[in-house]
Amino acid sequence: MTDFLTVYNLTGLTTGIATFLIIGFFHPVVVKAEYYWGTKCWWVFLIAGIAFVVLSIMIKDILLSTVTSVIAFSCFWSILEIFAQSRRVAKGWFPANPKRAKKDDSSGKCADDS
Repeated sequence: MTDFLTVYNLTGLTTGIATFLIIGFFHPVVVKAEYYWGTKCWWVFLIAGIAFVVLSIMIKDILLSTVTSVIAFSCFWSILEIFAQSRRVAKGWFPANPKRAKKDDSSGKCADDS
């Protein structure tokens, strides 16, 4: 498959499409993760990111290595986004999970952010 992409100069295009799809996948994952677990799940994204970095280093195929690297750094970016999503929920832009602890109005932080 990689030979076909190289011969027809489609490796960059394939990488771009894969990156677009990966980023599109991570947006709802971050929204759902914040909804169900709050910001306390940030470490899952960290561990997944580190695992994909290691995997990317071990893979010899340039396309697969690039795609796993994009996944890794999307995981790292999701750590920032999980906290940003929490702020968006606090502003009312996204629905809050009624089953989780409510916002502590005195501190300005969510109860699960500690």
